[in-house]
Amino acid sequence: MTEPKRLFDCLAQHLKESPLPDMLAAKENGVWKPYSTVEVADMVAKLCAGLLNLGISCGDMSAEGRDKVAVLSKNRPEWIILDLAVQQIGAVLTPIYPTINVSELEFVLNDAQVKIAFVNDEELFHKVLSIKDKVPSLLEIYSFEHVAQATHWKEILAGATDEAIARLPSIAGKIGYEDLATIIYTSGTTGTPKGVMLSHKNILSNVRDSIPCLPPGPIKALSFLPLNHIFEKMMTYVYLFNGSPIYYAESMDTIGENLKEVKPQMFTTVPRLLEKVYDRIMQKGSELTGLKKKLFFWAHSLAEKYEINKPMGLWYNMQLSLANKLIFNKWREALGNNIICIVSGGAACQVRLIRIFTAAKVPVMEGYGLTETSPVISVNRYEIGGRKFGTVGTLIPHVEVKIAEDGEILCKGPNVMMGYYKRPDLTAEAIVDGWFHTGDIGVLVDGKFLKITDRKKELFKTSGGKYVAPLPIENKLKESLFIEQIMVVGPERKFVGALIVPAFTYLKDWCRENGVAIGVNEEMIRNPSVLAHYREIIEVYNKYFSHVEQIKKFVLLPAEWSVETGEMTPKLSLKRKVVTEKFRDAIERIYSGKDS
Repeated sequence: MTEPKRLFDCLAQHLKESPLPDMLAAKENGVWKPYSTVEVADMVAKLCAGLLNLGISCGDMSAEGRDKVAVLSKNRPEWIILDLAVQQIGAVLTPIYPTINVSELEFVLNDAQVKIAFVNDEELFHKVLSIKDKVPSLLEIYSFEHVAQATHWKEILAGATDEAIARLPSIAGKIGYEDLATIIYTSGTTGTPKGVMLSHKNILSNVRDSIPCLPPGPIKALSFLPLNHIFEKMMTYVYLFNGSPIYYAESMDTIGENLKEVKPQMFTTVPRLLEKVYDRIMQKGSELTGLKKKLFFWAHSLAEKYEINKPMGLWYNMQLSLANKLIFNKWREALGNNIICIVSGGAACQVRLIRIFTAAKVPVMEGYGLTETSPVISVNRYEIGGRKFGTVGTLIPHVEVKIAEDGEILCKGPNVMMGYYKRPDLTAEAIVDGWFHTGDIGVLVDGKFLKITDRKKELFKTSGGKYVAPLPIENKLKESLFIEQIMVVGPERKFVGALIVPAFTYLKDWCRENGVAIGVNEEMIRNPSVLAHYREIIEVYNKYFSHVEQIKKFVLLPAEWSVETGEMTPKLSLKRKVVTEKFRDAIERIYSGKDS
């Protein structure tokens, strides 16, 4: 078969080489429903024809002339079927996070001049409907689930004609490797969203160059990271070109249950979700008693010492082998007992977690990239020789990196975006002489392993003129079981402080063991014994940092930061600006001269 030149070529390849009974699968009415390759191809063809009949087209093939189709939905087979269909008729899919606020949604729909939108359910239908009259380009909203007042998406399929289906090959034939495939609006942590234009070449080159870094396919995958995030979308096409079946988790809350049902061989995640899995495991461990509890923590302490690419000695290896039989086998069972590896991206992952999971025969391969780089720049390989703890791995083929004088990581390659939609000014700022400026600070370890040390914008100066990088401090402190979330503060201040969200499950256990009254969160965080306990934790971790980086004072907060409450982006990164504004009074308390 000829080398694929467009993302949707995966369908023809699938049909020819590896048609599956379960190319895509999801739970419908409580039962897993598989969609075979043949079924998917048939639905894509009918959706293409139906969209053409609705007047959706490639226009003059320019970025602005092509019709835009929005999707606001959880991960499900229909999402991919829509993506494949929109690509084949030369229109442009504009995926939008379902959690987007209404004002940003209005901005994105108008900026992209979206003609039709597809939504998951009733709630999202009403969200889009509430601003429809403020979006002149928006003609219709279709729903994947049956919703009163909304047109069901299958009505488009029913409108497909043989004549329209017959036109598809000639329309698809006009779409080339360099053509625009999607516009992804970055949620970002500041400012209005920017539309990142990614071509077939951008994403497909990234797919092709990522495949050799992963376990050889086909491999059964569970998908739950939002598909409108380029990381999950690119990995979807890795699975599709690899002939791997994709099962979609019902929701973020059912991942544990779905892992046991599907028994996947791999999945992608962001560190925040991995932290939550680890916290649940550690909570269960702390509930054990007697010999079982001793064995659990013995195994855990062994895993904390694990190294790759370094001989650990016969005695250590024998002990770890026993720990894997007695303790870590339960960890693997909780993940479906079939996991070959987990790929982590989207934010920095704690090295300690990667070390522990890898020792427990669940290798975590951390990678790095941005929406603008489609996304992968570097990744730790499945082969042990291509992995190094504390780094985001080696560069993937055909991608170049150089470190600027100020430490910023610059990237060049076929994966670098076409530009920001309708914003040549921002594109010119971001891409200089072909090099994309990532905004991240990093170094090359051993001349080949990329290590991210901080975000350029997040570096700050104290009033004494000393630079502080918050990310390494935050990641180190999150190793404490008692710290759920943390944000280091201190720009233009005399010293470094921190806002801390305690891990309340562990804090309540500690309170019981130490005779401290357990009340509501607001009361607990004001208790002098609790504050003294957190001072001790901070002192332990301060030893890892220079005097200027050490946290001198902190404030405990009563509730977890989340997407819903506005402090986290949809990919679970911290919105520092929002946290700074929202908790201004708490930050002022740190610097007011009163005690924490």
